[in-house]
Amino acid sequence: MTAPLIDPFQRAISYLRVSVTDRCDFRCVYCMAENMTFLPKKELLTLEELDRLCSTFVRLGVEKLRITGGEPLVRRDIMKFFNSMSRHLESGALKELALTTNGSQLERFADDLYAAGVRRVNVSLDTLDEQKFADVTRWGRLPQVLRGIDAAQKAGLRVKLNAVALKGFNEPELFDIVEWCASRDMDLTWIEVMPMGDLGNEDRLDQYWSLKDLRRQLAERYTLTDLTERTGGPARYVRIEETGQKIGFITPLTHNFCESCNRVRLTCTGELFMCLGQEDRADLRAPLRMSDNDALLENAIRDAIKLKPKGHDFDYSRQTVAGQMTRHMSHTGG
Repeated sequence: MTAPLIDPFQRAISYLRVSVTDRCDFRCVYCMAENMTFLPKKELLTLEELDRLCSTFVRLGVEKLRITGGEPLVRRDIMKFFNSMSRHLESGALKELALTTNGSQLERFADDLYAAGVRRVNVSLDTLDEQKFADVTRWGRLPQVLRGIDAAQKAGLRVKLNAVALKGFNEPELFDIVEWCASRDMDLTWIEVMPMGDLGNEDRLDQYWSLKDLRRQLAERYTLTDLTERTGGPARYVRIEETGQKIGFITPLTHNFCESCNRVRLTCTGELFMCLGQEDRADLRAPLRMSDNDALLENAIRDAIKLKPKGHDFDYSRQTVAGQMTRHMSHTGG
């Protein structure tokens, strides 16, 4: 039996987030610069290389794969990869194959994703106002995303909304977004804006809306019950008793969520990041391309996991963006 992946703090690594492309059809202000320079094609892992890497992680005990980007569904022939990963679901080695998307391509792919074994989709959506949506995404069209959510639910996919809390932007929509999700039987996770990437004119301190304040506002209108549910990830959950829906809070800046971290992140170039909030990384593309022998690749993965830190360094407490990562979110895959 293959020994599982255990990091230096005795955390089992069972969750891999995989960025399949750095490209996106939106330019969200907290994620990308408007005029992005994307990676040359030769630097990207091929779909076959992504398959081999992911399959190696599954063999080493990873039970959950979440496919991210950029926008994963803009990658050419991406359904070949999803269909290939479905064999691990069928064998029982993989418990879940999930997707995080901006929703723009869901209308095209929802049925195919369900057929490949995907059952849960996270859609990033920060506003229900069409003009504000165009402003925050720069290139996005809200009706296209809403049709995608319709298609996903019709196909049988469980949709959860991820909304980045942006001060002065979606504060007035807090209750509208919550109640819209409740009306569609969708859970909702709020995310504090993270200090990642040089985005030109975007000031992260001006954007920052503490989820402590957001939760306080919710509690003034609804009855919130704390849930003990833990996924090994960053979210902490409450149930709104009036609607029955689950609300998550991802608060890297006001609460360190690292103690139960069970995940690592693979970029579309084969870099493995052991922590979203640290610059430590390992190059898996070199051993992947060096030999067809998976032993070399397995050893490189195990060596990387030995470097996983205890936690991240995000901090806004001194009114400076301490711990800021220079890479864009789209590079790491969120």
